[in-house]
Amino acid sequence: MVFHMKTTLNIDETVMRQLKEEAARRGTTMSALVEAGLRRILAAPSLLKTESNTPRQLPTWDSGGFRIDVANREELYRLLDEE
Repeated sequence: MVFHMKTTLNIDETVMRQLKEEAARRGTTMSALVEAGLRRILAAPSLLKTESNTPRQLPTWDSGGFRIDVANREELYRLLDEE
């Protein structure tokens, strides 16, 4: 047996308008969309992590090393002429 509960939520009018439009577009109810959204959030709580003050680490990769010393003008011009 499945039990359903009624509750009252305070939802921003812009979000409510979008919810109504999306429910109509999908041919479903607003309740079904809200429940589906809540199920997704509860299934993956890591998606709700708030941003911390700790900066994210930038990605790194191995470029294969330096091809030339850019301070050496002669070598730089030679390489540019080759390509």
